[in-house]
Amino acid sequence: MRKSKGHIHLYSVPMGDYQCNCSIIYSEKTKNAIIIDPGNDHHSLIKLIDKLMIKPKLLLHTHAHFDHIGRSSEIKNHTGAKLLLHQEDLFLYERLPEQGKFFGQNVGTPLPIDQFIQDEEEFKLEDDDLNMFLKSIHTPGHTPGSCCFYSEFFDQPTLFSGDTLFMQSIGRTDLPGGDSRKIIRSIKDRLLTLADETEVTPGHGPDTRIFEEKKFNPFLC
Repeated sequence: MRKSKGHIHLYSVPMGDYQCNCSIIYSEKTKNAIIIDPGNDHHSLIKLIDKLMIKPKLLLHTHAHFDHIGRSSEIKNHTGAKLLLHQEDLFLYERLPEQGKFFGQNVGTPLPIDQFIQDEEEFKLEDDDLNMFLKSIHTPGHTPGSCCFYSEFFDQPTLFSGDTLFMQSIGRTDLPGGDSRKIIRSIKDRLLTLADETEVTPGHGPDTRIFEEKKFNPFLC
């Protein structure tokens, strides 16, 4: 996904072996940025950060599976940005090296979380002129602390759904902390109630829209 409004830009790119969609929102004026799900390929992301000459302030995570947060500590060390995660996923975050080994990946010991995300908390992009912010939506099911991030700043409302909602699919619930009933309830109660035209960037795969998932997603019928 690519969007712009004024001097605020949104750029999403798949990162790492598992092609996690990493989303960067930044101000062309101040260069301040928010990154959602840095992924586990810090080398590529650091190159992109340096190419864009941006200054990430917040690293927001939809959940604590290694393919979304496995190398966020390296990004924090490079940029000084704060690490944010929902507290109910802390048990997964603390086991990142074990997660990596299970999937044949080398994941280092993670740095401490700087701030725990609260439901409906607002995260503002530091910019002098435009009031761009994201609101968290706690959507347990894929993991206990799974969160989505929503913004009405751009011309179309935008949702970053992590591994909760995909194009015509939903997140898996067979890993530790997963709950199939909770994920369906989270999607129906918290996401499908958003405006139909909301554009959705999932944790993996192509973008979709809320009205398309209402109509075509076989898990939500």
